[in-house]
Amino acid sequence: MNTRRADAVALAKGIVAAVGENPTVEVVLCPPSVYVSSVANAVAGTPVELGSQNLYAAADGAFTGEVNAAMLTDVGCRFVILGHSERRAIMGETDAQISEKLHAALAGNLVPIVCVGETLEDREAGNTEKVVETQLRGSLEGLDEARAAGVVIAYEPVWAIGTGKTASPEQAEEVHAFIRKLLGELFGADVAGQIRIQYGGSVKPGNAKELLGQPNIDGALVGGASLKIEDFMGIINPA
Repeated sequence: MNTRRADAVALAKGIVAAVGENPTVEVVLCPPSVYVSSVANAVAGTPVELGSQNLYAAADGAFTGEVNAAMLTDVGCRFVILGHSERRAIMGETDAQISEKLHAALAGNLVPIVCVGETLEDREAGNTEKVVETQLRGSLEGLDEARAAGVVIAYEPVWAIGTGKTASPEQAEEVHAFIRKLLGELFGADVAGQIRIQYGGSVKPGNAKELLGQPNIDGALVGGASLKIEDFMGIINPA
């Protein structure tokens, strides 16, 4: 909730211009739902993709205030973020609810970006892998190998979101490698190798190259640094 419509459109147009016609990486913008249509117009016909920050699992019905997969694809979305740490912590979303949303997204031809990550208390207690595994298994419940390769995972340590703190490249890679191994147990090594695992948590131009250079870090889920064109491009260009 850091932009207004004019800001969102200007940012999208600026990113489109900076990315150019033949980017070597995939760039996705996920604005607040009320601005999705405006940003869709700004990125139409360009390589920059569009996503939503959330969806509701029901296909239709009386769920006032919610937005479903069909609505999102109708306005041009191809991606959707699910289970962001703020939705887990503030809105109380459970792994089971995120799993429902995951299957709704896939049924609606959306690519889900499923977020997992531990709090500072979890990390200091040595529970990082336990928390990440519980969230991942619960959020991907019922997913089969045929559809798993099309899911994106985002590891976002809660203690590094909006705090200015960042997991070191070694810390991030350690968890990403653990996630990759777990995905291999769930879906097989071939599928696990195809699944993109992003890092999210105070990614900025100064640390992007080193983070993205790690073997199991396939991209970035960018928060605050995506609000300024020069900062966002300072992450996209090293990628």
